[in-house]
Amino acid sequence: MVLRDDFKIMTINDCEINEFDLYNLPEDFIDNSYEYYNALREKDPVYLNPDGSYIVTSHKDLVDIYRNHDVWSSDKKAEFKPKFGNSPLFEHHTSSVVFTDPPAHTRIRKIFQHAFTPKALINIENDINKLVGEYVNEIMEKNTFNFVSDFSFRLPVDVVCNVLGVPKTDRSLIRDWAREILGALEPTLTENQFKNGCDAVNSFKDYLSEQVDFRKKNPQLNREGEVLSTLIDAKNAGIRLSTTELLHQCIFMLNAGHETSTNMLSHGINELIKNKDEFRLLRKDLSQVNTAVEEVLRFQPPIQINNRRSKKHTVIGNKTIPKGTSVHMIIPGGNRDPKQFDEPDKFKISRKPNRHLSFGLGIHICAGNSLARIEGRVAFGKIISEFRDINLVSVPKLAKRIRFREILELPLEFTR
Repeated sequence: MVLRDDFKIMTINDCEINEFDLYNLPEDFIDNSYEYYNALREKDPVYLNPDGSYIVTSHKDLVDIYRNHDVWSSDKKAEFKPKFGNSPLFEHHTSSVVFTDPPAHTRIRKIFQHAFTPKALINIENDINKLVGEYVNEIMEKNTFNFVSDFSFRLPVDVVCNVLGVPKTDRSLIRDWAREILGALEPTLTENQFKNGCDAVNSFKDYLSEQVDFRKKNPQLNREGEVLSTLIDAKNAGIRLSTTELLHQCIFMLNAGHETSTNMLSHGINELIKNKDEFRLLRKDLSQVNTAVEEVLRFQPPIQINNRRSKKHTVIGNKTIPKGTSVHMIIPGGNRDPKQFDEPDKFKISRKPNRHLSFGLGIHICAGNSLARIEGRVAFGKIISEFRDINLVSVPKLAKRIRFREILELPLEFTR
């Protein structure tokens, strides 16, 4: 991502929307991304980016793309080859389940379905309740705290590492590697980001290879419902995985399992703080915590952009899209579409229905969506019930990323 310092700072209404370039963004984009996406949707919901790709921002068009996997490919080899070359980043991002098409996608996804059975989710929820209780007790001993480092980063990392069977002593390594690997998915990256991403993939693979070898030699350590055990035993379940596929699915699970949930939790608390009426409403009636989680996901989608490539000539909206064309699917554009949502720029925890697109749709719907919802329900419920009020100590700091909406620091103080 390149932030232009020569772009005139102006209101979005004054901006010539036909100058917008996802690969050469206005200086004020990070702080005003939703305003830009709203303007794109209103003026040109299927916008031709200068590089020949399209930016899609309407709810209806996004749903059509998600549901028609016969027309739209998730395979990223064509996009990633020029960007990553024959690198470890290319190998990883073209092997993970999220960037594959059937039949490979169908075969690999079965593993995650085995891992997130209703029985497994009950056990995971028990762990989440325990972890959340521990974090809240620690926070209560402080006057102020950073919600990201003290809570929203810890919970998903601990949960997904428990699910995968990663020792606690190694979890800081996992976080660092994941940040480098996912950071490489931004529209543009520097030479240093590319090198760090490749190094992270190699380190991750070496680490997981040791874990897999150890588990194979010590099968008595495998636990029912543990994803690493499931992946190792995939052949026994009739699911054939190469060694490379096995390692990259583990990496994907560790990366995706904490990044998006961290963002959801951070933004959820931030929005509840900014919208005190909603905070008080939820505190008064915790039965609304499920709809509150859905509204957080709609209002601040953890993943902001997905991508597809057309397998054939097709039409989106009023635009004819040639075969082989890349499209950028702007999730907040769809989630704030007034044709789908009443008062879309207002945060309302009681919103029903709430057909947001934050987990995707169709065959590529997020495999961990049930887990993320449990994390949100338990975390928001516990925090709201324990703290009578929570306030910002300073303005939250956003990362300069556009694919993931990340709060780096969220300093808070509370009243019990």
